[in-house]
Amino acid sequence: MCPETPSSAKVRCKITSERFHCLLGKELGVEGTKVGEETAIVGKAVRRLDAVAKVAGEARYVDDLSFPGMLYGKAIRAAVPHGRIRRLDLSRVVAHPGVVCVVTPADIPGENVVPVIYRDMPLLAADVVRYVGEPVALLAAETKEAAYQAAELAEVEYEELPAVYDPLEAMAPDAPRVAVPEAAEAGNVFNHMVIRKGDVERGFSEADVVVEGEYRVGYQEHVYIEPQGVIAVPEDGGMAIYGTMQCPFYVQNAVAAVLGLPLSKVRVVQTATGGGFGGKEDVPSQVAAMAAVLAWKARRPVKVVYDREEDIETTSKRHPALIRYKTAATRDGTLVAVEVEFYYNAGAYQTLSSAVLWRGLVHAAGPYRIPNVKVDAYSVATNTVPCGAFRGFGSPQVIFAHESQMDELARRLGMDPLELRKKNALRVGDRTATDQVLDESVGLPEAIERARELSRWEELRAEIAEFNRREPFKRRGLGISTVMYGVGMGAKAPLLDKAGAYVKIEADGSVTVAVGNTEMGQGAITVLSQIAAEALGTKIEDVRLAPVDTSRVPDSGPTVASRTTTVAGAAVLDAARRLRARIEDAARELLGADGVEIRDSTVWPRGEPGKAVPLSEVARWMWAHNWDMGSTGWAEGAPVDWDPDTGLGKAYFVYAYACHIAEVEVDLLTGEARVVRFWAVHDSGKIVNPTLARGQVAGGVAQGIGYALMECLPSREGRIEGTLMTYRVPTALDMPEELVIDFVEAPYSKGPYGAKGIGEVPLMASQAAVANAISHAVGARLREYPAFPERILELLLSKGEGCRTCT
Repeated sequence: MCPETPSSAKVRCKITSERFHCLLGKELGVEGTKVGEETAIVGKAVRRLDAVAKVAGEARYVDDLSFPGMLYGKAIRAAVPHGRIRRLDLSRVVAHPGVVCVVTPADIPGENVVPVIYRDMPLLAADVVRYVGEPVALLAAETKEAAYQAAELAEVEYEELPAVYDPLEAMAPDAPRVAVPEAAEAGNVFNHMVIRKGDVERGFSEADVVVEGEYRVGYQEHVYIEPQGVIAVPEDGGMAIYGTMQCPFYVQNAVAAVLGLPLSKVRVVQTATGGGFGGKEDVPSQVAAMAAVLAWKARRPVKVVYDREEDIETTSKRHPALIRYKTAATRDGTLVAVEVEFYYNAGAYQTLSSAVLWRGLVHAAGPYRIPNVKVDAYSVATNTVPCGAFRGFGSPQVIFAHESQMDELARRLGMDPLELRKKNALRVGDRTATDQVLDESVGLPEAIERARELSRWEELRAEIAEFNRREPFKRRGLGISTVMYGVGMGAKAPLLDKAGAYVKIEADGSVTVAVGNTEMGQGAITVLSQIAAEALGTKIEDVRLAPVDTSRVPDSGPTVASRTTTVAGAAVLDAARRLRARIEDAARELLGADGVEIRDSTVWPRGEPGKAVPLSEVARWMWAHNWDMGSTGWAEGAPVDWDPDTGLGKAYFVYAYACHIAEVEVDLLTGEARVVRFWAVHDSGKIVNPTLARGQVAGGVAQGIGYALMECLPSREGRIEGTLMTYRVPTALDMPEELVIDFVEAPYSKGPYGAKGIGEVPLMASQAAVANAISHAVGARLREYPAFPERILELLLSKGEGCRTCT
C-alpha cells in the first residue's frame, strides 16, 4: 500500500553549533541523515545516488563518459550585445594543430535553428548577434585544452548596433529592434497576455481600502551541481546523444532539425543528471545541437561540456521582472478587485518565455476569490541572455508582489494577515481569476489552519512583540504566504500534457517500467516504482525503471511543471493495472482458482493464503505459455480551455496549494537577516512518499530563502558578471534552526491514488513568506529582491531606525 501520511507528518530541523557547511537545497534538497523529531531529513543526495544505481549500475555523469576517437567541442561566442557580423575569420583556428574541424552556419546540414516554442533562435548567428555569448561558430579539437586555446584565435569583426537591456525601454517606439519579427507580437514585445474578469473600475469604486505597489526582481541562477553537457556519437546514418537533461524528446527534436534527419534517426539517452530546476529543460537542446553538427562533420564523437563560467554567462535564468499591483478590499477584508501589470525581461530570443509569462498571468491574482480582475502581462525582448525555465516557472515573481500586497492590505485594515488570507482563500465551488470553477481538491483553507496550529500563530506574534520590546539592536518579524500552483502544462500547451508508459513482468517475476520522464534528484524513480508496485502487488525492490533512451521508452512529456507523479504516474498506473489483470488471469489458470489475490510478490487463491506461490512462478508460467508479458499505459491531463482574448477559462486541470510562515531576525546595526523558524504546510493531494515530499519542501524552502535574501546576478551592458565566487547560495548555516513540514491531503480523483504535484510549490511560497517577515521586522515594505543588508539598512533608515554610520 502507499504509505499513509502520519497525522502529524512533520520534520523539525534543529541545527546545532556543530552543523556543517554542506551545500544544501539548491541541488540536494535537504541535509542530514535521519528522519524524525529533532533530526533532519534523509539527504536527498543519498536518495538520488540510490535511484541512479537502481536505473543502471553503470550510470555516470556525461563528463565522466568517453567514446573511442572522441573530440571536444567549443563554441566561439559573440563579444558584443548587438552587432552585425562583418568578418568571421577562422583561419588561425583551423591552423591550430589540435583542431579537427570547425562549423559555421553554412556547414549546418539541416536548419539553423534551436526549436523550442518558437523557431526564432539560430544555433549559430549568421548575420546579427543579439546578446553577449551568442554562438557564432563551433570547433572540435583532440583535447579540451586545445579546444579552449583555439577558440581564442577566432577573429570576428562587428558593426556594433544600438542595444537595449531594460524591458520598458525596449518597448519604446524608437528602441533598437531586438526581437525576430516572426516571434513577436509588436516591436520587441514577444507576447502581451491579458485577464479580463468582471469590472475592476466598479470594484475599486466599491472598495474601502486600495493598496498600490511596485516590485522588482532580478535574475536567479540555477546553480545545479553539474553544468550543461552532452556527447554526440554518429551511428547508423543518424546520431546518438548522451547528456544531462530534463526533456530528452525536446533534444531529439532539436538535433533532428539541425541535422535534417527524421526523428527515428536521432536517439537521445539521459545520463545521470546532477540537478536541473528548469535549467535543463530547453538549454540542452542548444548544447546537443552544437555537439551534433560537429560530430556530423567530423564523423567522430564530440563532447561539449560547459565550464561553470560559460554556463553562468550564457544559459537561461529566472526572468527579471517589474511588477505593479493595485489591490482593493472592503472594510471587513473582502477582496473586491485587483489590477496587475508586469513585464518580464525575456532576453534576446523567445525560448520558453511565452509559457513562463502565461503561468505568471494565471497566478497573478493569487489563490483568492476576487470578482474583478484585470491583468496585463508582457514578455519583452532585450539584448541580454535568453531567459527560460526555473522552478516555479514565472510565478515566484508575481507571488512576491501579490503576497506583499496582502500584507499591506492587512496593515491598512488593521487585520491579522493570516485571517485576511483565510477569509479570501479559494474553496471548492469558487471561481479563480480566470473564472475557472474549482470542483474538487482544494485544501488551502485546511493548510492555513494547520500552519496556524503548528506555528502557534497568536502566541508567536506575542512572543515576537515581546522580543522586539526587549532587544535594542535586533528585530524579529513574522511573514505568511499562501499560494496556488497549476499542475501540468495547462491550457497554453495541452498537447504536451500526456504520458505513455510500458510495464513488463519478466520471467523471474521482476518488473521493468519504461517512461520518458527523467530523474534529476527529485525522487521520480522511487515514486513511479511505488505506483507500479502498488498496482501490481509486487515488492518495490522488484521494480526497476529502464534508462531513459528515446528509442526504448515512450514519450511521457517533459519532466517539468510538477507533472511527473500526476501524469506519468497515471500512465504507469494504467499500464500496471492492465498487466495485473492479465497476471490474475494467468494465476487463476495456474492455481485452478476462481479468484486470486496478489501482494508482496506472492499470489494465492482468494481466501486460501496457505496455497500461496511466488509471483515468479506465475511469471514463468506466462512465459512458458507464450502470454504477453507487457502492457502499455496512457494518461493525459483533463480537458482544459482558455480564451486568449479574455484570459478566461479552465487554465489547469488541478491545483496544488501551500501556506508558509517564516520568522526572521534582522540585525539593526548590519542589516543582516536570518530565518529563525519556518513552517510549511502543503496540499498536494495524496502524498505517495512522505520522505521524498518533505525533501522537496525543504529544498524549495532553501531556494526560496536564497531568492529572497542573497542571490544576485549582476549584468553590465548585457554581460552577466557573476561567478560562483560572488553568487551566494544558501548553505546549511542559512537554513532555519527549526523547519516544520506538514501536509493536508485533498485528493485529486484523476491523480494516481489521489496525488497532485509538489516540486515547484515550496520555492514559490517560501520566498514570499521570508519577504513579508523582513517587512514586518523593519516596519517598511521590501519591494525589491534580494534583501541584501544594504537594502535592509535603507528600509530601516527610512523608518528612522538603524545606525547611520554603518551605511
